[in-house]
Amino acid sequence: MKQFFSAIFVVLGLLSGVAWWIQPRPVQEGKTLLVWCSDDNPARRQQIELFHRLYPQYHLRLDPLNNGMEKVIVQSVAGVGPDIFECWPYQVSAFVDAGIAWDITDRLKETGIDIQSEVWQANHPIITHRGRVYGFPRNASTDAVFYNKALFDENGIPYPKSPLSCEEFLDLARKLTVRDANGRIRHYGFVFWWQWENFINQWGGRVYSDDGTRCTVDSPEAIAAVQFMRDLAWEHRVTPTPAQEAGMASVGGWGSGAITWLGAGRAAMAGGGRWWLCLLRSKTDYPGLRLGVVEVQFGPVRRYAGAGGAVMINANSPRREQAFDFIRFMAGREYNDLINRQADGIAAVKRYCYTDEFLHDPAYPDEDANEVWRDVMERSVPLQASEFVSGTMTSRIMDVQLDLVRNNRKPPAEAMRTAARQVNEEIGKTLRASPALRTRYESLTGMKAE
Repeated sequence: MKQFFSAIFVVLGLLSGVAWWIQPRPVQEGKTLLVWCSDDNPARRQQIELFHRLYPQYHLRLDPLNNGMEKVIVQSVAGVGPDIFECWPYQVSAFVDAGIAWDITDRLKETGIDIQSEVWQANHPIITHRGRVYGFPRNASTDAVFYNKALFDENGIPYPKSPLSCEEFLDLARKLTVRDANGRIRHYGFVFWWQWENFINQWGGRVYSDDGTRCTVDSPEAIAAVQFMRDLAWEHRVTPTPAQEAGMASVGGWGSGAITWLGAGRAAMAGGGRWWLCLLRSKTDYPGLRLGVVEVQFGPVRRYAGAGGAVMINANSPRREQAFDFIRFMAGREYNDLINRQADGIAAVKRYCYTDEFLHDPAYPDEDANEVWRDVMERSVPLQASEFVSGTMTSRIMDVQLDLVRNNRKPPAEAMRTAARQVNEEIGKTLRASPALRTRYESLTGMKAE
């Protein structure tokens, strides 16, 4: 028994040592601690190091464990939240309505930062609400089409040039969907992750009416976009069906996700954002990979869905004035140049994407078409949101219906009508639960809410 308790004390001692070792280090005397709730992307390390160098009076501590909207709201309302937190599309109204997003409109004007002229249009809804500014974009992001240069070379096909029309794209995708002598796929022409808002934009469709009071994914334009997405697999056969994806993964060597397929040479082209390069640049995982990028106009409208992440300052933080220096930091050249070098999307402040450093990074000389990301961002519009329904709820409904379309279990027109009906039912629930939003809805529509 004595030996048993001794062993327990030894184990507890070791665990205490581990706990001491991994606990956050004390802040150096004289420095102000700022806590930033964000994801644990390795890029954050360099961003924090740069902030410390430019603002040595602070110690910025990353907290990835509480980086969720509900956690941030609950903790901030209770007075124990972070000083700085992340905001993503659809979350702005929730943070503002909870009273935890600090209104920095006037502070930005005093600092000389003009959101309207300096930041990409697609970023505006992530940081503004009813004419007031509550945050600053961490980066900007939209999608283009990557292509694997080696597969183009192997098939004797010239590299594509921007902008690529839908007909030109389909011709390439068919040529680059290659089978072996036994009819098994060697590589597909195109893979993508069903970024439906991008396709709906390019067909001239909308997710909501302009006033946000009605879901419109049942419009002819939106249905045509989803039909095209479905047809890439089931009619044109240039991208895998879900069953084909699962089958190729089961035989090994494919991994999962469009990024892996492109990097492994199992897809000649893939639709995705510049942030993919954070993974695809790995010499260990993808040795010798040579990528190009091209703008593809899938639909009749040359318009793309843009977004990005943003940061907000906790209105209840006793250090909110000091935290505003983090906003100044993100608006400055050093930070925006770092975002461009890291390929963590592109810089949110537009002018820093119109430099030779952005176009030609000596560390990555093969990335010789960075102007494509800038050009596509210029043509990007914000992800649509409605104050009458949660964006998360809309995405959940759309995902269910699109999954049925992907598996060829439901026609696109029927799926989009179902999605629109269900989202509009959710809008009705919101109106019944919120007299203030009901009044606003009736003011916007001129109709009495049912």
